[in-house]
Amino acid sequence: MESKPRILIVDDEPTVRDGLRATFETHSYDVAVATNRAEAEQCCSAAKPDAVLIGTIQPRGDAFHLHKWLRETPQYSDVPMIIIDAPEETRLLRGWRREEGVRMQADDYLVKPVEPQAVVPLIERLLDKTTRKIKVLVADDHAIVRDGIRALLGVQKDMQVVGEAIDGRDAIQKTRELAPDIVLMDIVMPGMNGLEATREIARQFDKTKVLMLSQYDDEDNVQESARVGALGFIPKKNASTDLLSAIRSL
Repeated sequence: MESKPRILIVDDEPTVRDGLRATFETHSYDVAVATNRAEAEQCCSAAKPDAVLIGTIQPRGDAFHLHKWLRETPQYSDVPMIIIDAPEETRLLRGWRREEGVRMQADDYLVKPVEPQAVVPLIERLLDKTTRKIKVLVADDHAIVRDGIRALLGVQKDMQVVGEAIDGRDAIQKTRELAPDIVLMDIVMPGMNGLEATREIARQFDKTKVLMLSQYDDEDNVQESARVGALGFIPKKNASTDLLSAIRSL
């Protein structure tokens, strides 16, 4: 069964928050609500939203900081966001400051009062035009291999290379920093090899999947890769034909 789009509504005014929630639920959205910045961040951590509506919350300035956190956190940076600012007569107390507005990176900007029914098509258009990209980290000690993979994935509309790693230890650190969906992992690398790194990534980062991409495709390496937590194995000689479908299937 196809999952419902998940909308996060952040606002401390019950009439605004409840009106938006009821409207989106009648349009078959899965809705989460938060009344402050801390609750909103907890909701995002529990389940990544497909879109976020940020209304007015206290203290003043927290709406901007929540927006900034979403844009600067790798796993949420691509989530569509609509800002719903305070009406002009109360903006000095509850709304966005002028300097915050200049730095805004939202997909749309509304001012209260808003008609909940009018917000639904805005979200629908944002979700329709937003291709959720698969974030990929490439771990290989050969620059020519990394460049080739980056070129191949760079022309895919649903994929994005978010970083490169030159050995296993670097792959673990970059996974921690960039939160990729997929790590393409070579086996033989200097220092920490790909098998050791895969074991650590599988243990520490349950939302990141590892796909082995190696020229050493003997049965022992394939079985060992699966044992340490890799969810797939692609021989480098087959990368041009099998890699894209393997990434999408994961």
